[in-house]
Order: sequence, then structure tokens, then C-alpha cells
Amino acid sequence: MLPNSTVPLSVDFATAGDFFIFTFHIVFATCAVLVAGSVVVGISCTRSLRAQNRFVFMLNTSISDTLTGFSVYYLGLFDVQEGYPSRNGTYYILPSFLGVNVLTFLFAQFDRYFAVCHPFFYNRYVSRNVVISICVFCWVYTYTILTVQNMVPISKAAQINAFGVMTLQIIVLVKVIMTVKLYVIARSHLVREVASTERDKRESLRIIVFVVICFLALWCPSFVNIIVRQLTRQGLRFRNEATNAFAILARLNALVTPAVYIWGSPALRGSVWRIVWSRVCPCHRKRVGLKLEEAI
Repeated sequence: MLPNSTVPLSVDFATAGDFFIFTFHIVFATCAVLVAGSVVVGISCTRSLRAQNRFVFMLNTSISDTLTGFSVYYLGLFDVQEGYPSRNGTYYILPSFLGVNVLTFLFAQFDRYFAVCHPFFYNRYVSRNVVISICVFCWVYTYTILTVQNMVPISKAAQINAFGVMTLQIIVLVKVIMTVKLYVIARSHLVREVASTERDKRESLRIIVFVVICFLALWCPSFVNIIVRQLTRQGLRFRNEATNAFAILARLNALVTPAVYIWGSPALRGSVWRIVWSRVCPCHRKRVGLKLEEAI
């Protein structure tokens, strides 16, 4: 293979920190793929979960998180720098998985708001097909803008990128407002857990509020740094994506988000365990089965 056709590794292995960074990305990518992938399989293989709109949104973000985990095997292990100009970049194809999640979370917040505050309207107009269409739109919109951005000259692409950052500022502001509103609703409107549907609503509200807070906390440092760099030409710059602390924080959502889903939803947790992890850990499954038999 020609020397100029190879992509060098992200670190030189000259210090202990280099070994830590390289190992971290391998471990993180593997964990993200396993956790997010198990959520994808658990929801996809359980009809009762697929029939609920909130789990369709979870499925969409988990697919994106699984692909983000796979992308770290390239972005974290090799010398890659996305941007203008880029170095061994992917034309923002891999980092844009997080952009899909930004839109999905926004629509999921509105979904939960209408489900709780306007149930008649919600049950009549927001069907499963509508939610699936919204999830597809998140992918189509994100990568259509990206395709246009990659086809025009660099000067125009930079302008489109700046417009995209401005749009994201508005989206982030709306997400913060909706997060506060949903938190207030969860505290005031659903205080008592009486019926099953009310428990489901409260559970879904807690999950989406907590997930969005975690997402914003991990993603906003990178977002702020991008804005500062575009407006002032200052900000922090890193050698590559593997050493970009802000990008690493943002990608951590690929592990945190599906983990919160599993932690916050007993139905999803049971499905993931029954369909995925019980098959991977047959010895533990046998011990659980024996305990159940003894209890009976």
C-alpha cells in the first residue's frame, strides 16, 4: 500500500497519556455499541415496545448512538480532523449522527408534552406512523443539509455551516425551555401514580427530561467552543478528534443516553435482558431461573 494512502494513528504512543487515550476510545466505542445496540435489538424485537411512540424515539436515537459507537473506531483511533480544511475527514458524515439526536430529542419533547397536556389531540393525530415519519425526517434533513454542504465550494460550505450553528442555537434554546416545562409538568400534573397509563407518562417524562439534560451538559461545551471559534477565531483547538476533549464529551452521549433508557424504563430493561443479555450470560440466566423455581 502506498504511504500516502494510509491514515496514521491518532497518537504516537510516546507517553502514558497516548496509551490511555487510545485504550479509552477502544473501550468506549465497544461499550457504546454494546449498550446502544442492545437497546435497538430489545425494542425492535418486542412488539409491545414498538407500538409505543416513546420507544420509537428511543429506537431512533439508539440507532444513531450505535453508529456513533462504530464511528469512534475511526475518529478515535486514527488521525482525523473534521473541519475546513479537514484532515482524513469524513465530510462530517460520522459526527452528524449527533445532529440526528438533537432533532429527535426535540421532537420527543414535544411528543411527551402533547401526550400529557393534550391527550385527546395526541391520541387522535399523533399515530405511530407519524412518529416514524418524524424520525425518518431527522435523518433525511440532517444528511440532506450535509450533502449540499459537501457539494458546494468551501466558502459556501462555511456559510452553510455558520447558518447551521445559528439554527442549532435556536434549537438548543427551545430544548432548554421544553426541558423546564416538562420538568414542571412531571412535578405538578403527575404527582399520583394511579393508573398504568399515568405511570407510563410519568416514567417517559422523567426519562426524556433526564436524557436531554445529560445530552445538553455533555454536548454544549463543544457547541460553545465552535461558536467562539467562528465568532472570534479564538477558542480551543486540538490536534485531532481523538484528543478533542469537547468532542469526546459530546460522543459520550452515545453511551449515556441508552444507559439512561435502560435504567429509567423497567419494560425496556426487562426486554433487553430477556432478548440480549440473558443469551450472552447463560450461566447467570440459569441461576436466575433456579431462584425463580425456588420462589415458586
